[in-house]
Amino acid sequence: MKRPAPTLEFEQAAHQRGFTRVCGVDEVGRGPLAGPVTAAAVVLDPDNIPPGLADSKTLTAQRRVALAEDIHANAQVSIAHATAAEIDEINILQASLLAMRRAISSLEAPADFALVDGNRLPVGMNIQGLPVVKGDARVLSIAAASIVAKVCRDEIMESLAQQFPGYGWERNAGYPTQEHRDALKNLGATPHHRRSFKPVHNIL
Repeated sequence: MKRPAPTLEFEQAAHQRGFTRVCGVDEVGRGPLAGPVTAAAVVLDPDNIPPGLADSKTLTAQRRVALAEDIHANAQVSIAHATAAEIDEINILQASLLAMRRAISSLEAPADFALVDGNRLPVGMNIQGLPVVKGDARVLSIAAASIVAKVCRDEIMESLAQQFPGYGWERNAGYPTQEHRDALKNLGATPHHRRSFKPVHNIL
C-alpha cells in the first residue's frame, strides 16, 4: 500500500496560530560509525514547493540530489553539523539535537516556529516548536529538511572517502556495513570515527 505523501497541514496549523515563518527540521547520520551528524532547517515558500517531496529514505540518491537543488533554489535552507568529537563528548542523541538547534539558529531570516522530526525538541531552542513523530513522512518542510541534510552529509562522506580510502564511505556514508567493519579492523580508526560507538571502541 502506498504511503500518503507529506502535507502542509502542520505548517498551516502553525500559521493559523499566528506564526509567520515555520521551519521543518530533521537530522541524518545517527547510526553511522564515522562522520558528523547533520541537520537541516527549511522554510518552504507555499507558492513554490518542489513537486515530489517525500521522506528522503524513500527516494533514490539521484532523485534526492535533484530535489535538494530544487529546495535550495526555492526555499530558505540552513544546514548544520555536530562532529564525531562532539558526538563522543555529549552522546549521539544530544549531538543530533545540537545540530538541529544550530540549523534553526543559522537560518538567514529567523523562523518563529519549528516542526521537528522525532519526539522531542532541542533544548535551548529560542523559538517555539512542535515535535512530530515520523515527521519526515508527514510534514512537507520536514521532508524537505530530510532531503537536503541527507544529500549534504553524503557529499561530506564522499569527500572524506578521498582522504581516508578503504572504508567505503563513498558507498556506505559511514554506516556499519561489513566492508566498513572489516576496514576498521584492518586499517584502524580515523579522526572521523566515533570512538564512543561500540564497534569502534571495541577495536580501539
